[in-house]
Amino acid sequence: MSDVQKDRPWLFRTYAGHSTAKASNALYRGNLAKGQTGLSVAFDLPTQTGYDSDHQLARGEVGKVGVPISHLGDMRTLFDDIPLEQMNTSMTINATAPWLLSLYIAVAEEQGADVTKLQGTVQNDIIKEYLSRGTYICPPKPSLRLITDVAAFCYTSVPKWNPMNVCSYHLQEAGATPEQELAFALATACAVLDDLKGKVPEEDFPILVGRISFFVNAGIRFITEMCKMRAFVDLWDEICRDRYGVENEKFRRFRYGVQVNSLGLTEQQPENNVYRILIEMLAVTLSKKARARAVQLPAWNEALGLPRPWDQQWSLRMQQIMAYETDLLEYDDLFDGNPAIDRKVAELKEVARAELANLDSMGGAVAAIEYMKSRLVDSNADRVNGIEKGSTVVVGVNKYVECEPSPLMDEDGGIMTVDPAVEADQIARLNAWRDGRDAGAVKAALAGLRAAAQDGTNIMGPSITAAKAGVTTGEWAETMRQVFGQYRGPTGVSRAVSNKTEGLDEIRSAVDAMSDKLGRRLKFLMGKPGLDGHSNGAEQIAFRARDCGMEIDYEGIRLTPDEIIAAARREEPHVIGLSILSGSHMPLVEDLMGKLRAEGLDHIPVLVGGIIPDEDARKLRAMGVARVYTPKDFELNRIMFDIVELADPEAVAAE
Repeated sequence: MSDVQKDRPWLFRTYAGHSTAKASNALYRGNLAKGQTGLSVAFDLPTQTGYDSDHQLARGEVGKVGVPISHLGDMRTLFDDIPLEQMNTSMTINATAPWLLSLYIAVAEEQGADVTKLQGTVQNDIIKEYLSRGTYICPPKPSLRLITDVAAFCYTSVPKWNPMNVCSYHLQEAGATPEQELAFALATACAVLDDLKGKVPEEDFPILVGRISFFVNAGIRFITEMCKMRAFVDLWDEICRDRYGVENEKFRRFRYGVQVNSLGLTEQQPENNVYRILIEMLAVTLSKKARARAVQLPAWNEALGLPRPWDQQWSLRMQQIMAYETDLLEYDDLFDGNPAIDRKVAELKEVARAELANLDSMGGAVAAIEYMKSRLVDSNADRVNGIEKGSTVVVGVNKYVECEPSPLMDEDGGIMTVDPAVEADQIARLNAWRDGRDAGAVKAALAGLRAAAQDGTNIMGPSITAAKAGVTTGEWAETMRQVFGQYRGPTGVSRAVSNKTEGLDEIRSAVDAMSDKLGRRLKFLMGKPGLDGHSNGAEQIAFRARDCGMEIDYEGIRLTPDEIIAAARREEPHVIGLSILSGSHMPLVEDLMGKLRAEGLDHIPVLVGGIIPDEDARKLRAMGVARVYTPKDFELNRIMFDIVELADPEAVAAE
């Protein structure tokens, strides 16, 4: 077959950004030179949650999981020598999506770009942030309004831009079954479209429907995952046609990008992750009917920490080999008419339709946030139980654990580390930016931003004005906080014991015995300091501790060390657990341990869990941390016995 008859390959992306805008710019230009065809920007947690790099909550988080962007100067540096008019840029940003898009547009205009030709996506899906990733700022209703403001602005001013990526990726990371991933993502899309209806002329509404895109996860059960993609295609077509009356098939097309599953990447025998990533990519490339428009693959070592440029290159080459060396793109859909595939797709659609009807009966996705969160925590508990009991095999984790040492692991642990000096450097540049701007213009821009937020004017115009005036990320977000208020989402972990207590009799007896010895019920405080919103691990520890008979206190994500100290003073727990997955464990734990000592609470044993290198674990123990856990410690019951042991005052005294 000639090349003319081949399908065009999907966009090749690499999710990347770290340290500083300058370092990330060099990484992007290097990746583009290696054949990457689209950019995918990872922002650090302060940027995602609307704080400047010098805010108290940003301490230890600057540049860790992405690039810090505090103002127009940072965005200008990020895309230096990268012509935005020619790029297709995906920005993984949600609560601050209107702001980052405003900065992007301002930089494009500085470059002389025709803004109407800009192509790309802002994720802009705040609903899944309440369910799984935790980078929300404001309550759901005003947050939904900001999403739809972006969509209403883009379809006229930046018509080739996707104003929202409905993101089911993190739903699966939080434990969603394929049926839940389908239903919860589609319900989110419906919530946004329902809110958009009154913001655009009726005749233009189908165009807006056609600009909604999706960002999906593909797990290791690749036949099921491929069927899920085919189900997405069919269900979205139904919804667009039947619920919204969209007649043009082009506007009903299910357009999605994908990052394959990071949840299944293992710290143990991490070289095996290369195979997992390849197999998961098959789910979103083999079926022509449901093929992704853009693919980004994690690196083999992402369970260990930040990938190096070579690690990202290896994943990029995997995509290029699939697209250019195989004959995949020369054929029609390989699965049409396959009875096994048709049967599985039909099953998935049937269950997803029932769940969608259930969510509709509750008032839609926004009204059902608490319900969806609890269902995800429950499903994730089933997933964790399966691995722990061995009914779900994970090679190298609970089966075939004997192995040779990996030659891929070097003296740095096979990952890249962020220089701690990055934070001070970023703060110095932020202060210089503030000193160099026109204070009057900033004040006027912030007043215009506040007025728009209060009176319902589309937020994008005043945000672009604010970007050009030199307003910072923290100032933009603080205006939103002042007008709309802050929000703490549901944890999904109730205080009532679940029905998943089978096999816990021995631990429950140990908890009862220790409670008798203590003279009251053994109490465990679960805390998540810093800005890390990845709460799945913390939720499962709290869930299991509760089911083992402990009294638990878990208030959710983004607690300051002072708030955790206040909870320890108020609740008088016997053991404190801390979960930090952003790599900021050293400064956050050091701060908290110091405050425990100052408050006379250092008799309470502290456990720490996260993606923690061995050297850091040694340092944490030297600070007084009793136990350190990493993803390889998947046996939650073992952790529960540790909590019981540490709750014994005699054992603590002996240590």
